[in-house]
Amino acid sequence: MKTPEISVGIVSGSDLAFTLNGIFTDSVSGGIQTGRRTARVSNGRITVINGDQVTEAGEEVTFTPADGNGAGFTLHAVTIGVDFHWQRDEDQSFTGKLKFLVENGKITAVNILSVEDYLLSVISSEMSATSSAELLKAHAVISRSWLLAQMDKTARLKGGAEKYTTSFMTEKELTKWYDREDHSNFDVCADDHCQRYQGITRASTPEVEQAINETYGMVLMYGDAVCDARFYKCCGGITELFENVWEPVSHPYLQMVIDNDRAPSGFETDLAREENAVRWIKGNPPAFCNTNDREVLSQVLNNYDQETTDFYRWKVIYTQQELSDLVRSRTGIDFGTITDLEPLTRGVSGRIIRLKIKGDKKELIIGKELEIRKSLSKSHLYSSAFCVEKSVDATGVRFILHGAGWGHGAGLCQIGAAVMGATGYSYEQILIHYFKNANLKKIY
Repeated sequence: MKTPEISVGIVSGSDLAFTLNGIFTDSVSGGIQTGRRTARVSNGRITVINGDQVTEAGEEVTFTPADGNGAGFTLHAVTIGVDFHWQRDEDQSFTGKLKFLVENGKITAVNILSVEDYLLSVISSEMSATSSAELLKAHAVISRSWLLAQMDKTARLKGGAEKYTTSFMTEKELTKWYDREDHSNFDVCADDHCQRYQGITRASTPEVEQAINETYGMVLMYGDAVCDARFYKCCGGITELFENVWEPVSHPYLQMVIDNDRAPSGFETDLAREENAVRWIKGNPPAFCNTNDREVLSQVLNNYDQETTDFYRWKVIYTQQELSDLVRSRTGIDFGTITDLEPLTRGVSGRIIRLKIKGDKKELIIGKELEIRKSLSKSHLYSSAFCVEKSVDATGVRFILHGAGWGHGAGLCQIGAAVMGATGYSYEQILIHYFKNANLKKIY
């Protein structure tokens, strides 16, 4: 099998400033292009502006390095961490081809490159490039697996007769999950919605290159299919089922895993039961990801991720008015004054899958986990593994959310894997710990 090529959607806007750092040719005129340019959309068509020179490019244009892999390009003011608490703009540089296309009245910049070159950036963008060798190799395998699984899924969806649906709404309940099927003009996006990809801006190290080379073409398999290998920051002690986070499909390799080499004493681990979940979340059970080791955390977290320190157990407090205003703003639904938040269904990790929001004007059940997280925070709650405590005193009503973990919880726990890598586990052992029933296989 030949090394696959991937297209990555980087950023969209009405105007996109970019610099061609080398000699490129464009697909419209075939002419030589280099230096700073601006791509602009008007009436559904792209124009490329270079000082006083304006080139009509139609609905799409691709810039290809004229000297193979020697040239790169920079996109200016790219927003990263969209809607998350670390959102910011930065200039980002890339290798490979640069494609502009029109989507929904805006221009989207797309990077086209080989899967293995893409992984060099992903491993350095998703975590620190100074992570342990075993963690880097484990992440190379799961990132490659996830990507190829998504490309296979896209091909299946395009050939299917029915439209893929990710939300269901009735008068009493909203169920919605967030995956990557809304990308129809490229394979994946560059932000946390898919895999965090920031080109060569996050400079890879010889250790990252070695991890990619030593696992070249290697993926996790279940039967004849590449595993949809998911990952996130911190499970909070137990991992979640795929079907409780995304579409209602059970993957035998994405099951409940206690993030420890033994079951923690003093805790019941059936966290679908409310009393067990509350005790677990308010407690401090030992787990691989239960660490304050700054050296380990600096390996797996980039500088802006290290701004978050309370990932294993956390707490958020809202006044009744703050919560009511927040939910109205985030959902677009006027519940009136929120009177209660009632967990109805929890997953195996304690994450809430269905939450009833009660107000004096309206009640509604919402899910799945990310819809809950988006509804109860200006960006996202760290996770939906939380229990609700109401406090009433002379100043009024407060809602205290006691939470566990950071992310959706299905698949590999990055902080737990970092601890495993730092304490002597091999990358094969890390992968089999988080992906039960899966096998490693080199496919190209």
